[in-house]
Amino acid sequence: MSEDILDNWQKKSADSYKKYKQFLNRADKNTVLKKLPVLHEEAFSKINCLDCAACCKNYSPRFKTPDLKRIAKHLKMKEGDFIEKYLVLDSEGDYVVKSKPCPFLADDNYCSIYEVRPSDCARFPYTDEDVILKRQPLTLKNSTFCPIVYFVLEKLTTSSQ
Repeated sequence: MSEDILDNWQKKSADSYKKYKQFLNRADKNTVLKKLPVLHEEAFSKINCLDCAACCKNYSPRFKTPDLKRIAKHLKMKEGDFIEKYLVLDSEGDYVVKSKPCPFLADDNYCSIYEVRPSDCARFPYTDEDVILKRQPLTLKNSTFCPIVYFVLEKLTTSSQ
């Protein structure tokens, strides 16, 4: 595979959606999990999240109870005030940011609460854990806006052929 893998990646990802879905449905979990650490590192060596930040601009992590407590403390706010100012409950009962882009995303794509960010943010894009297989709809959605997920799926699907 050419190292131009990232050229026009969004169109290629959309064109490959069905291929990714079929792969995820039939993938051998153990084989995939063994490959993920290397592919994850390779993707992050080629792609700088600060160049993109599409996740922070268009989506929200879930803010779990430990996240709420940690971030509110960091911002020197009461937990209730933090929730009222920044968050809303989504249809699944999870706290998410009220507005997009994320209110903690700065103009330079740095996160102003990076050290205490929600665990969903710290784990994103889940390309080094079994979430990539366990939550297939999420993986497929992430592949449409995150070049790292696209890169990992592309490498997984081309190496399995």
